[in-house]
Amino acid sequence: MSPVLVILLLSASLLSTGDSGKVLVFPVDGSHWLNMKILLEALHSRGHEITVFRSSTSWYISEFSPLYTSITIAQEQPQNIESQEVMTSFLQRSMEIRQNKGTLWAFFQFYRNLFNLFGGAGKKGAVKMVTSIFENETLIRQLNETGYDLFLTDPAFPGGVLLAHYLKLPLVLNVRWIPGGEGHFSLAPSPLSYIPAVFSHFSDKMPFVQRIHNIIFHGMLVYMQYFVSGPKYRVICDKYFRDDVNTLSLIQAADLWLMRVDFTFEFPRPTMPNVIYIGGFQGKPSKPLSSDLEEFVQSSGEHGVIVMTLGTLLSDLGPEVSETFASVFASLPQKVLWRHIGKQPAALGNNTMLVKWLPQNDILGHPKTKVFITHGGTNGIYEAIYHGVPVLGIPLIFDQYDNIIRLKARGVAEIVDVTKMTVDSLKSALKSILDPEKPYKQNMVKLSQLHHDKPMKPLDSAVFWIEYVMRHRGAPHLRSEFYKLPWYAYYCLDVMAFCLAIMLLIILLILVSCRACFNSLIRNRKSKLE
Repeated sequence: MSPVLVILLLSASLLSTGDSGKVLVFPVDGSHWLNMKILLEALHSRGHEITVFRSSTSWYISEFSPLYTSITIAQEQPQNIESQEVMTSFLQRSMEIRQNKGTLWAFFQFYRNLFNLFGGAGKKGAVKMVTSIFENETLIRQLNETGYDLFLTDPAFPGGVLLAHYLKLPLVLNVRWIPGGEGHFSLAPSPLSYIPAVFSHFSDKMPFVQRIHNIIFHGMLVYMQYFVSGPKYRVICDKYFRDDVNTLSLIQAADLWLMRVDFTFEFPRPTMPNVIYIGGFQGKPSKPLSSDLEEFVQSSGEHGVIVMTLGTLLSDLGPEVSETFASVFASLPQKVLWRHIGKQPAALGNNTMLVKWLPQNDILGHPKTKVFITHGGTNGIYEAIYHGVPVLGIPLIFDQYDNIIRLKARGVAEIVDVTKMTVDSLKSALKSILDPEKPYKQNMVKLSQLHHDKPMKPLDSAVFWIEYVMRHRGAPHLRSEFYKLPWYAYYCLDVMAFCLAIMLLIILLILVSCRACFNSLIRNRKSKLE
């Protein structure tokens, strides 16, 4: 082996392990874990030692992994809401409510369904998990003695935020959602005049009536934060922390927010120095397809392929909806690759292949892929942007409709409401996107170019800033202290009240002076007349 090669190998070894640290991770199970795992793979490749909390009922998080050492907490209930049974029930109820969309009754039923989900069994499981950790004195002592450098968590369920505060560790959030909705609203100034609230289905251009509705939608999420999500965690805060500590203030006090957002997708808005945008960090070049998939794709000829998947949990919408999709697909010249769970539709055409799983990123990166039909999950949307594939959105629940609205505003997507979908409406939307005379593909290619044109890849940026917090034992110089202000001080209501009082006092003094002058003039006139 040459001396130069030896030096290079030693240098690489030093780069990968010299700054390695110990990272304690409290993830959210389900689809959120898929995002967290990408970060852990990157940190592991840099030589960091990773320890992950998991529930004994965990669905996605393995007990044994080459990436991390796990700490398993015995539980009877799942840590979060994502189970097939819970999500199927929630979806069915959501679709029933959407049949009456636009009515006041549907509005309240929508939020009642949402509040029941986030205040239900999954929430109780998350609370019990963090409580059992706090009550395990041996485990807490071991955690303190290990000397972790950083705590990484997803605050959608804020048990990890509470534990990080208890252990007094620098806190980094892998975040888009918190218990009260989208994370920005709790951290940065968020004018509701042009920033659409979650579930509003608005763009950043809102006329007067939409702005009224936007305030109402935001108010419902504020209510969820304080009266649905907050109370159960409030019990933990009261028992283990000071009176002024609550989950929202601890989330706001995090050293760093790794926000899963990219402004090629998100509407422009105010932000903060400790928010690092890593939207699309899961994007990667496509790999070759398996021989059977490649043969199917190549058989499409000049017409290309349509890819459809509605995610892991929501892939089966029932036989009636499936027959509508199958009938439309059968009438198209394109080949269709459809991730489908359930009974095979009777109207299925020869041009459609049903699969129970597909390599989504790899097929989106194939040059013959023309359209991506998706429910609007964040991972799929960013993969479509990464590879420049226009989207037909079939939004179902949560933020999916808002996600597709953002793509539609960029001119790269169309939306079909599954509760009102017909063969004609679905076919019309698909043909519109496939029409080469219309700019969907060109717009998406441009969006993809903007997404790629960065000085640093999103994942590399995430790793850099995580290590930055580790090196400096936090990043308080990037964090605003606004969350310590009382609400009336934050909005300067006390200052406005003081200024108003001064103005009233000046007006009062002027009135009193004028009245005194007027009375003096009257007395002088009377004395002259006498």
